[in-house]
Amino acid sequence: MADDTLVFDVEGMTCASCALRIERVLGKQEGVDSAVVSLAGKEARVTAAPGVDVSALTEAAARIGYTLTPVIAGEERESLADRYDTETRYQARMALGAALFTLPAALLAMFGPMEQWVTAAVWALVTPVEFVFGWQFHRNAAVRLRGFTANMDTLVSMGTLAAYGWSVYAFFADEHVFFETAAVIVTFLLLGRFFEARSKGRASSAITRLLELGVREARVLRDGAETMVATDHLVPGDRMVIRPGEKVPTDGRIVEGGSSFDESMLTGESTPVGKAVGDEVFGATINQFGMVVVEATKVGRETALAQIVRLVEDAQATKAPIQHLADRIAAVFVPIVLVIAAITLAGWLVASHPLADAVQAAVAVLIIACPCALGLATPTAIMVGSGRGAQLGVLFRNAEVFERTRTIDTVVFDKTGTLTRGAMTLADLITDEDEVQVLRVVGSVESASEHPVARAVALGAEERDITLARPDRFTAVPGLGVRGVVDGVEVVAGKPKLMAEAGFVIPERFEQALGAIEASGHTGFLAGWNGEVRAALGVADTLRESAAAVVARLRARGVEVAMITGDNRRTAEAIAGQVGIDRVIAEVLPGDKAAEVERLRAAGRRVAFVGDGVNDAPALIAADLGMAIGTGSDVAVEAGQVVLMSGDPQLAEVALGLAARTFRVIKENLFWAFAYNIAAIPLAAFGFLDPMIAAAAMAMSSVSVVGNSLRLRRFGAR
Repeated sequence: MADDTLVFDVEGMTCASCALRIERVLGKQEGVDSAVVSLAGKEARVTAAPGVDVSALTEAAARIGYTLTPVIAGEERESLADRYDTETRYQARMALGAALFTLPAALLAMFGPMEQWVTAAVWALVTPVEFVFGWQFHRNAAVRLRGFTANMDTLVSMGTLAAYGWSVYAFFADEHVFFETAAVIVTFLLLGRFFEARSKGRASSAITRLLELGVREARVLRDGAETMVATDHLVPGDRMVIRPGEKVPTDGRIVEGGSSFDESMLTGESTPVGKAVGDEVFGATINQFGMVVVEATKVGRETALAQIVRLVEDAQATKAPIQHLADRIAAVFVPIVLVIAAITLAGWLVASHPLADAVQAAVAVLIIACPCALGLATPTAIMVGSGRGAQLGVLFRNAEVFERTRTIDTVVFDKTGTLTRGAMTLADLITDEDEVQVLRVVGSVESASEHPVARAVALGAEERDITLARPDRFTAVPGLGVRGVVDGVEVVAGKPKLMAEAGFVIPERFEQALGAIEASGHTGFLAGWNGEVRAALGVADTLRESAAAVVARLRARGVEVAMITGDNRRTAEAIAGQVGIDRVIAEVLPGDKAAEVERLRAAGRRVAFVGDGVNDAPALIAADLGMAIGTGSDVAVEAGQVVLMSGDPQLAEVALGLAARTFRVIKENLFWAFAYNIAAIPLAAFGFLDPMIAAAAMAMSSVSVVGNSLRLRRFGAR
């Protein structure tokens, strides 16, 4: 029986060690296979056996001080951006309140007369900062202590309480106090939490913006009249009236009228797409011109927009392999810092320094070493990168993709439907017989096939007002052609290999005709019946406008570009020559595409495969990185690790560029997070870093990591 994935909102996390601790505790519960907790996403995803006791999971987390709230499918859930907005307002109030007390306390401590009553006034001002506005640090530290654990709040609480406690002792012992140090530390940390929450809210806003694209009400035809209905109450079969300028309420099919639709929110493609009766339209796209009536086909969680949101959420909930290094360090970081602080205190005392100086150095170590930036380095970059991808029409299935792309050196494009539009038309017919009769016979047998070439021939016959017959005993031969009986006569249409297997002798004039068709870049084939080849036919596919430019940009980045197709080599090379591709893998049967990809990988290449058809699914899986065209088959889309929402091949280059940039930001974040702690802890231990400066630096380190990640929001901006 397949495992279930349970999703929980998590409250109480403040650093990477929190997320890792929850993961470990959940992972040990009965029936749980794995757990992944996102610090930036405030979310836990648990893979568990069906029927697992959810209350046992929430209770296990509660025992170590965290609140887990199950997310129930179909029920309204507060967005992550809204949760961060609430946190931002709360931290703003706390920081402002602390600052109102801290500023006069600091001014009195620095510039006031050195008298006992001044110190008492500073003490009075600092106390509410420490125990009211900074209470969140002590509360969280106490909760962790009850569970015999520690986190960032433990370090902050110990550091500020040590500064405050020493000052109380020093006040009565007539020694140097630093009440203002505790207050300034709390204020800086609260200010840092405010900026951090605001920045993370901006980083998480992509999903919120996607959800806001939806429509709340639909104009539905009921008993011949138009009625406004909430989109939540729409059901498949409802007929919706959509006027120019209005958004489509949900996915459906046009049953009356025609118009152009702005689908940029789905595909990233700014050019409106023309639609007529029978064409599909998608929820949240915008009707540009004419009024249309659309029959709802998918509603709620089944719509294209809902699936995009789900894919983005899934990607943001996963971890990149590089993050495991940060997790391992975060798991032991807080205990190590506590040991270093104790050694610092003892070392200063052994060296005969005053107790006040020893306490100050130990406090600086506790404050500077909080591992916030370490925990935010990877998830914030993934959150912003995946959100920006969704805006551009690129969906990443998981965080691992961002790491995989850095080694890709070969991109293999399927030809039909990827480099070309896949909308073939009948372009050539060479025969010595009556053309109408030839097209009727060949079009009839081809009409039973779903292959693009077959559809082009059948459509070409219908456009010439030729009535087609229903073939008997139809057989499709994958990669070669079709066979069928029309009017009691067996007809064979396909490649020369199929004709030969069927016992046909190909006359030289048809061999030459086929060569001329293929040399022009068209896809050619033969057709015959009653033992004779009767015609050579060719269908033409239109190259996508961006194909040549995409190939040029990929090659400029040092990436080798190849094209794979079932077409014969002459046709394939003609098409490849038009877009600038040197490496052509032609005459490949559908089932052999994966083998060709494996052959490239065996030669040491790191391969990304871009395809859209059912027969591309094995190759998408076999590649190091599968990139599925979202306008293609559902099977291909499910097989790809990256989904390109429009058929434009330039999205493949956008996906590679964005993933590589995201991974570079992750490495930058981790480098600065590590470097910051490695450099700062010794400075604090040896007394070169004042605790107040340490607090400001620690708070800003987290903000800088999130800020660096936010730069990804500008990727691809013109």
